[in-house]
Amino acid sequence: MSNPADQPDQPIQTGALGPDEGATPVLDAALEQAAIEAIAAGDADLVRDLIRPLHVSDVADLLEHLHSEARQQLVEILREGFNPEILTELDETVRDGIILQLGVADAAAAVAELDTDDAVHVMGEMDEADQQQILDAIPADDRTLIEAGLAYPEDSAGRMMQRELVSVPEFWTVGQTIDYLRDSAEAGDDTLPKDFYEIYVVDPTHKPLGEIPLSRLLRTKRGVSATDIMNPEMNLIPVAMDQEDLAFLFRQRDLVSAPVVDDSGRLVGTITIDDVVDVIDEEHEEDIMRMGGVTEDDLYSASLETTRARFTWLLLNLVTAVLASLVIGLFEATLDQMVALAILMPIVASMGGNAGTQTLTVSVRALAMKELTSINAMRVIGKELIVGGFNGILFAILTGVVVWVWFGSLALGGVIALAMIINMTVAGLAGTTIPILLERIGVDPAVASSVFLTTVTDVVGFFVFLALAGLFLL
Repeated sequence: MSNPADQPDQPIQTGALGPDEGATPVLDAALEQAAIEAIAAGDADLVRDLIRPLHVSDVADLLEHLHSEARQQLVEILREGFNPEILTELDETVRDGIILQLGVADAAAAVAELDTDDAVHVMGEMDEADQQQILDAIPADDRTLIEAGLAYPEDSAGRMMQRELVSVPEFWTVGQTIDYLRDSAEAGDDTLPKDFYEIYVVDPTHKPLGEIPLSRLLRTKRGVSATDIMNPEMNLIPVAMDQEDLAFLFRQRDLVSAPVVDDSGRLVGTITIDDVVDVIDEEHEEDIMRMGGVTEDDLYSASLETTRARFTWLLLNLVTAVLASLVIGLFEATLDQMVALAILMPIVASMGGNAGTQTLTVSVRALAMKELTSINAMRVIGKELIVGGFNGILFAILTGVVVWVWFGSLALGGVIALAMIINMTVAGLAGTTIPILLERIGVDPAVASSVFLTTVTDVVGFFVFLALAGLFLL
């Protein structure tokens, strides 16, 4: 598994099939089109020439962009010498299809070549039956490490951590540490990580005492003790820590890597920034998707599966829409007497909804980033109330004048202006309190906030506008 960093004469594989012989190209439209045409023509040699210098993430993008038949052709072309790291960059749906096509033996061989954190990530997203088939085909040593990672809760540090790390006893010197790294590399020791940033100093029970940045180790004389240059102030990560909390810690402490310890405090792995960047991206993507009523990225899912996944959310929206319609139905007589109300009614609800969405977006992000807490919640709510009120007054004046000129009724302009102020103020209040309350009761604010907000702004907007119209105009 290792690719020792202390052997610069070894080529570094950056492409899908072999070493990069120059600046790595990117997958632009012209290169993608050329690859598609070569695949369609069955020119395997040209396809390999085009794909070889690409980074694995670009190869993964190409596989995702192709339709199923062309994708299968490309996998067959790449089968011999398939770079396992491509699997880590693929969308889950696409990856499942490629693993199925590779077959158990080839897929198991590819997974076994990955670092343990990447192998656990790939295996953790498989169906249980497929997962077990692949595990059974992986050599025992690698299988044990992967199974140990899969035993930890999903989205925990234990699932994310890389078990390959560099640890040395507290009585070693800098020279002994460097010699150990070189000797291990020459012996082909695959327990060393491919890339690492810190070396951990441990006691006889394998509990971490401190960490030494690799740069500090290389700048220090050989005779110096490891404990003399180690940093004892470490950010120890419990194996059960949630990945969202882990990402927050890395962001707050500007970490590049961090040691992971089990319940007894023993060093069991390490987490590096490249994995944390993926977590940050996943968490933000998840929040964005859920705010739109989509539980996951279903771009590559089958149409029927996507339809089923979105149905529940749309059904909930239908229920809230019916609730708003029932409110309108209460003022049927009022609408019959003044048609202009039906024309203007959506304006009040729409402005309230948009204002509330602005506040909601800021609040959900602040909660996710732990910037909105119980300490400053009231201050934030008060601010959004003021902002909602100010915007309500400004747009009330603008809308009131437009309606006055449009329908020639100063009273109607005043009614819509007052309704605008009320609804936009309520929207500011709802946009902050709804996500806070949902988080307090254990519901993800990114999932349900938008539905409740839309209901509040629609119901309040329609009710206030029609009630004021009935009171002052009829």
